[in-house]
Amino acid sequence: MSTAPSTSPASGSDPAGEPSSDEAPQPAAPAPSSRGPWAPLRPLVLRLHFYAGVLVAPFLLVAAVTGFLYAGAFQAERIVYAHETTVPAGDTKLPVSRQVAAAREAHPEGTVTAVRPSPADDATTRVLLSGVKGVDPTHSLAVFVDPYTGEVRGALEQYGSTGALPLRTWIDEFHRDLHLGENGRLYSELAASWLWVIAGGGVVLWFSRRRALRKVRGTSGRRRTLGLHGTVGVWAAAGFFFLSATGLTWSQYAGANIDELRTSLGGATPSLSVAAGGGGEHAGHDAASGTGGNGEHGVGLDKVLSAARAEGLGDPVEIVPPADAESAYVVKQVQRSWPTKQDSVAIDPATGEVTDVLRFADHPVLAKLTRWGIDLHTGVLFGLANQILLMALALSLVLLILWGYRMWWQRGRGSAFGRPVPRGAWAQVPPYVLVPLLAVIAVLGYFVPLLGIPLAAFLVVDVVLGEIAHRRGRRAAA
Repeated sequence: MSTAPSTSPASGSDPAGEPSSDEAPQPAAPAPSSRGPWAPLRPLVLRLHFYAGVLVAPFLLVAAVTGFLYAGAFQAERIVYAHETTVPAGDTKLPVSRQVAAAREAHPEGTVTAVRPSPADDATTRVLLSGVKGVDPTHSLAVFVDPYTGEVRGALEQYGSTGALPLRTWIDEFHRDLHLGENGRLYSELAASWLWVIAGGGVVLWFSRRRALRKVRGTSGRRRTLGLHGTVGVWAAAGFFFLSATGLTWSQYAGANIDELRTSLGGATPSLSVAAGGGGEHAGHDAASGTGGNGEHGVGLDKVLSAARAEGLGDPVEIVPPADAESAYVVKQVQRSWPTKQDSVAIDPATGEVTDVLRFADHPVLAKLTRWGIDLHTGVLFGLANQILLMALALSLVLLILWGYRMWWQRGRGSAFGRPVPRGAWAQVPPYVLVPLLAVIAVLGYFVPLLGIPLAAFLVVDVVLGEIAHRRGRRAAA
């Protein structure tokens, strides 16, 4: 939730309990019962919330701003690339094979890796090419063809299963890794690893305060900043938990651990058998590359598409040519919006017969939840409403960070740096609470390394600084 210091138990107070200079003194809040575990835990949560917020907030701020831009990129893409992606609706669409031939005539370079037939009356067909000079090897060149006339409307780089074009691709990569490659992904994983911790700590601290101290109206100064920070943070917390959890599913280190755990629980996403004439268990691999030409093999694209339609695969679909002489065509639905369409079939290029079918309805529950979670995180599951919600969450996070740093400044009464929360809170936690808590933190730190490693580093530095301050105090007293 919040991303910088919260307050101590009494509103408008510094850690020592003294009122801030811009606020009237408030009656001290009743101390929590010393018999419960919360009384010693609260200062510990406050200190964790403070430091995690101050140190991780810059990473969260970048993630929030770039995430805001990405959520808006879907609508911007429709406008910027309207010429390539849309056409006036006609009467009869040409066979897919003729559309692909038109694309290849205009762009004979590279290899046909997939074809996405026009999914709507006013949409173009996309013919995807790999191995094109000047195109990122991890991207494709999408050639846009008018399905009614065969006119090539243009060609653009495309990335990912959602068909991101250059504008959205640039923003997506900026959000994911700051255009720094694999090392850059550490920033976004760090942000996702700590967002739920900061949010959870803020929620706990907010609800532990007296109701009278949570109001915003009629307040000013630091207490008003706290009220805005806490109120917005509590409302947005559920969204932050969701973004953190789903963001970790495809992160570099935590994501690998999550995949391994999901597989061990039988929740791995099944795959289609693509052996020509094969069938059998869903243990194969998706064909990822074609063999050149127009993508025509054996019975050809038109009969393959007809066979897929007969199996109930409606638009939008993607046709993937055989990877080699031993492989089948793959036709898969690519609709990520609700209702999700993710069925796929393998079709023998020699006979045109369906050799394997994989239905999204047959996926394990964990695989479905992962699919829906990622699509909701990226703004495609519920379309425009989904994207507006993501933009609102991103804006909320930006405001919370700014309010958090403002509270830090106000805590220091205008000095260069706000005063931190005093150390030593962990020593007041009873062993029967501290030991299980440390065990849980250790497990979480193992599965989420960019949570565990920075937290361990902070504890080591904090202990060392505390020991140095203690020794200085002893020398001064002597």
